[in-house]
Amino acid sequence: MTFVKYLLKKFIPIFLGSLFFFSFILVMIDLFMNLWNYITQQIPPMDIFRVEFLYIPKAMSFSIPMAILFATSYTLSDLYAKNELTSIFASGVSLFKFTLPLLIISFFLSIGFLFFEDKIVVPTLKQKNELQADLLNTSTSKNNDRIVVLGKEGMRVYKAEYYDDSNKRLHGIYIVQRKDDYSLDYIVRADSALWSNDIWNLFGVKIYKLENGNLIQIYDMSYAFIDEGPETFQRNVTDVTTVNINDAKEYIAHLKRIGVDYNEELSEYYKKFSFPFVVFIVVFLSIGLSGKTRKNVLLMSLVFSLSAAVAFYVMQMVTMLLAQFGYVSPVIGAWFPVIIFVVLSIVLLKFART
Repeated sequence: MTFVKYLLKKFIPIFLGSLFFFSFILVMIDLFMNLWNYITQQIPPMDIFRVEFLYIPKAMSFSIPMAILFATSYTLSDLYAKNELTSIFASGVSLFKFTLPLLIISFFLSIGFLFFEDKIVVPTLKQKNELQADLLNTSTSKNNDRIVVLGKEGMRVYKAEYYDDSNKRLHGIYIVQRKDDYSLDYIVRADSALWSNDIWNLFGVKIYKLENGNLIQIYDMSYAFIDEGPETFQRNVTDVTTVNINDAKEYIAHLKRIGVDYNEELSEYYKKFSFPFVVFIVVFLSIGLSGKTRKNVLLMSLVFSLSAAVAFYVMQMVTMLLAQFGYVSPVIGAWFPVIIFVVLSIVLLKFART
């Protein structure tokens, strides 16, 4: 227990300090990247402060893996440099046993990180993006054109020339209804449709039903309905990274149902579960990296930390792109870097100085 208290006493202040430092740097980068736009649009300083304040949780999300990697690497390297770990090893305590409390803490921190991302980072980042878009007049339009989507259970196909999101109106609509064997049943054509009171009101309707191999116009208006909400016809502007897990799952199900490619969104969905375990991985990795040098411990720990973080993020970016284009499955795209770095950590720990 004495070893645990001593290790945590050295580790926690370094972790908190590096977390503040990395988060501050990321907030400043975001500020300076948009500073000219703020000045051009004459945005009040208080509104700029609100935007950057909302960005703090996301900056912390990016910084936590680097901070915990640096703190672990520096703490252990410093103990090596001062020969304190040599005394601990001489007493019969192995490196793995000595650092096991850090691994246990980091595992539970990974689980907490998952909830932190879902409950705090996601909503604040969404608020930040919406506020920034409003201030800079860069809100993304949800209007859409040349729309073709599948309806529920794939039995209906909707085609529309244009969707006006501000007025919730569709123009130039065709509805193709299919039978259970996917053969044509009937076609509905409408000049426009207006969303009002949670239903679509169709105008200029013509209905054609297939009978004996011929399309015959009928006047039964019960065929003329749209059983999809306006979100089905909106331009795809939803970013899975800015919604929580439940909303992301529902959105992917919606994309799958309407026949839109969803590889990228599914990869980002799985990444929501894999990314938090980076906290556990970097602690494992830094234990293996520790003790590689006894000189310039602060500088070398920072270099090791940044190099490992860059390597992980680059690998994850590559695998996510491969998943997006269908070369690998979304699960592999999200989890492969995690698996590789766990294996690398085990190898480094095996050959670490003890």
